[in-house]
Amino acid sequence: MASPRTITIVALSVALGLFFVFMGTIKLTPRLSRDAYNEMKRAYKSYVRALPMLKKMGVSSILLRKSIGALEVACGIVMTLVPGRPKDVANFLLLLLVLAVLFFHQLVGDPLKRYAHALVFGILLTCRLLIARQPEEQPLEKRILSVNGEEQPLIHDAAPEKGKIKVS
Repeated sequence: MASPRTITIVALSVALGLFFVFMGTIKLTPRLSRDAYNEMKRAYKSYVRALPMLKKMGVSSILLRKSIGALEVACGIVMTLVPGRPKDVANFLLLLLVLAVLFFHQLVGDPLKRYAHALVFGILLTCRLLIARQPEEQPLEKRILSVNGEEQPLIHDAAPEKGKIKVS
């Protein structure tokens, strides 16, 4: 049976992956929602206007929106479908992306209700990454320490029960 840790990681990975595939697709095409697509176009124009250095580097609002959308879709697919270490890499990239988007929202002075979802999903990405990076809890019988080639139980496993005195 899968551990609660594994179930949590899989559930967060699938939910976050699907969310970012959806949001990335909205940034790339108006097929899902024309209103949301037009709102994304407007928002990214204001982000580029607020950061003149992007204009100097030749980054247009269209390029910024489409590159962020494509990265969200790609990382979302990895988070949903690909097993192992690539999920953690995609998680980290999405977390950096969310931080950049939060920066953009703050830069243009958006109210909290416009970027609350990014804040929540950033927290979820952080939680998923922290849970995934924790070592797996080993069963009690596998907790042994090798000293000079001999296996010995760890100190906290070998300690007598509370209230009992070990006499040798």
